[in-house]
Amino acid sequence: MDQRTLARGKRLVHLDLKGAPPRINYLYELIHLFADLGANGILVEYEDMFPYEKELKVLQSKVHPPYSREEIISFQDIAYSRGLEIIPLVQTFGHLEFVLKHSTFGKLREVHNCLGTLNPHSKQAIALVLDMLHQVMEVHPKSTVLHIGADEVYMLGQGEQSKEWLSIPGHSIDKLFLSHITTVVEGIRRSYPSLSVIMWDDMLRSMTSDTIKDSGLVGLVQPMLWDYSPVLDVNNSIMLMEKYRSAGLIQQWVASSFKGSTVVHTCVTNTQRHVDNHLQWLKVASGLSSDIELQGIALTGWQRYDHLSVLCELMPLGLHSLASCLQTLLHGSFTEEAQNKVMEALGTGTTDVGDIVRLSQGNSRSYTGMKLAEVVVQLTAMLESQDVRYFESSMYVRGWFSPYHRQRKIINPLFAEQIQNQAKMFLEAVEIKVKEVRQQMILLYPDSTVEEWISQHVTPVLKPLQDLLMDIHTALEDMGLSVSDTAAL
Repeated sequence: MDQRTLARGKRLVHLDLKGAPPRINYLYELIHLFADLGANGILVEYEDMFPYEKELKVLQSKVHPPYSREEIISFQDIAYSRGLEIIPLVQTFGHLEFVLKHSTFGKLREVHNCLGTLNPHSKQAIALVLDMLHQVMEVHPKSTVLHIGADEVYMLGQGEQSKEWLSIPGHSIDKLFLSHITTVVEGIRRSYPSLSVIMWDDMLRSMTSDTIKDSGLVGLVQPMLWDYSPVLDVNNSIMLMEKYRSAGLIQQWVASSFKGSTVVHTCVTNTQRHVDNHLQWLKVASGLSSDIELQGIALTGWQRYDHLSVLCELMPLGLHSLASCLQTLLHGSFTEEAQNKVMEALGTGTTDVGDIVRLSQGNSRSYTGMKLAEVVVQLTAMLESQDVRYFESSMYVRGWFSPYHRQRKIINPLFAEQIQNQAKMFLEAVEIKVKEVRQQMILLYPDSTVEEWISQHVTPVLKPLQDLLMDIHTALEDMGLSVSDTAAL
């Protein structure tokens, strides 16, 4: 198969709204930008930002209001006007933390201490999932494709009902998984018979071709093989896709990543890492047999690793990577022409958001959020600098204010002044940058997102230093001294 198949097929930008949901006007701007950058579809994952109704209303986010039905319709109108297909993604088996965390639905968990996995034996659980799917599809009348998730179904088979079911000869975890997926897909297709259904492939990887073929899944779903590594195993990916083909799953998708797959707490996207991932996928596409009908690629941009994890890179920090990855697909490699297209589309002088020197050296029409990207890069550099680690290894701290000294509230006042002056100078510089980040972030994201981001990415770095200063202050007070006294020494 020609690697250009990925350029000719669907190029879906994954919009992960389970963290840092953009303000609605910024969301509208992003849709236009996705089209300008070379996308022709959006894979939208709402989670608790969808306005579920009736008994599902409890699923709505309590942190920030979900998007209204009117806003979601407007979002789609803009997308379709720009030639972008909309594919909703609704989890139906694993990664249901946003549902199963609620006490109302706690009894529907496979095991009590796993908030992500649904009990596949519960009729109420099936009804819940189908209700979610129906509510989402009702607000997406033009969508002809639905993604039902189904990845990383942790601890499946460990529930009491599952153990009983698995004790029957011929039953297996693979069959348990496939049975649930078949039930869900058949349920939604009774209402939407022409609907194409995508699912993540990872739970299928260890299965034999015959197991998949005999499950009844063929003709119901299209697997989406995901791998976000810059050094993904090309031969293994081809082998998996050929196995799915031999099982009868002819129509397939692949999924790459443009952000949100490096480290769970990453703040600044590394463009080259994600471009390399796409170059590997191009090799996979070129090695597939012509019998496989490759539908396209989803460029995932995770905002959290799961519902309960910290925020990773915000969208403005990932746009250089997204643009670079889309242009890599369109050009077949990350050529000079592709790089120029990226810089022209974003109005910057670089394809790497971390290149702070050239970030603002483009034309006068830079993308919305570039200033936020710039100050986040600067702040992150400060928080990862040697200045922070200096206080852990400082001669003054280790020599005159060790844990022993802190516990007993004693310090040499002369060295207290040295530590205080250096720490305060660093904290003041960081606080100035944090203020700039706040000012820029609040324009694009809800107040709650700003507070969450700072609490997760700034506070953990600064707190040990703030505690150090507080302990010095306490020690000096216990010794009958104050900060002004040390300054006079």
